[in-house]
Amino acid sequence: MTRAGFAAIIGAPNAGKSTLTNRLVGAKVSIVTRKVQTTRFPVRGVALSGESQIVLVDTPGIFTPRRRLDRAMVRSAWGGAEEADAVVHLVDVQAELALDAGEARGADRKAHEDVETIIEGLRTSGRKAILALNKIDGIKRERLLALSARLFDTGVYSEVFMISAADGSGVDDLLQRLAELVPEGPWLYPADQTADLPVRLLAAEITREKVYLRVHEELPYAAAVETTGFSERKDGSVRIDQTLYVERESQRPIVLGKNGQTLKWIGQKAREELTELLDRPVHLFLTVKVDERWADRREFYGDVGLDFEA
Repeated sequence: MTRAGFAAIIGAPNAGKSTLTNRLVGAKVSIVTRKVQTTRFPVRGVALSGESQIVLVDTPGIFTPRRRLDRAMVRSAWGGAEEADAVVHLVDVQAELALDAGEARGADRKAHEDVETIIEGLRTSGRKAILALNKIDGIKRERLLALSARLFDTGVYSEVFMISAADGSGVDDLLQRLAELVPEGPWLYPADQTADLPVRLLAAEITREKVYLRVHEELPYAAAVETTGFSERKDGSVRIDQTLYVERESQRPIVLGKNGQTLKWIGQKAREELTELLDRPVHLFLTVKVDERWADRREFYGDVGLDFEA
């Protein structure tokens, strides 16, 4: 008897949700950068374990929203949790333990506040989640057990897993548990499909990842990539046209770089990954535009499955 269902991975920004999703799937389906709130919309990755197919929903980070895009992302994250057969709350243990030890930086305190927000949200919903303590590398077991007990005592968790999404420790056990939790039924996707994401959107996400990898320090969070053209050529190659939006004119030189070298690097790295992903030559053309209100464009929200009215 086969099983199939949905498992939502929720957590604070930078808890490691995209890394865990990619690890569970065994392939890259969600972009990963050091920048918080990289994931802006639910990304579905398809994982297999025995006769079970688990559709993993990598949700945006849950945090205190300040603007329209933030509100849409948080609503999307909670929506993914409400509709799933299982919910995994991923917690960055290093941020929590730094707080316990009185060594917390601003980012650690913010992560802890987001964890508290999620716990309260789970309590309000009455929904039990699996607690997954992430980034356990090099941390003494007694400290992990104490943290596990403190969080479990909140009453919103059904069980606890200790994992490292980066190196895979404990991830197979979590996958096996999720395989047991999804209901009996036929598989939802072909066995060889690893993601449910339109190729135009995936291409834009890959380029956005390269932008943040290259200009992580200089470029604010407010940047977006849109695939404006996707056409197959007679020789079997693909032409992809993309627009990279920034909010201010002063940000354009950051993305372009001296003599256009930064944009050239972004395009080259994105093209290399897209060529491998699509298994065919890719011709990628990038344009940089200044649009201070790109995050208020209704069509942007519909394209990525976010609620403009959130």
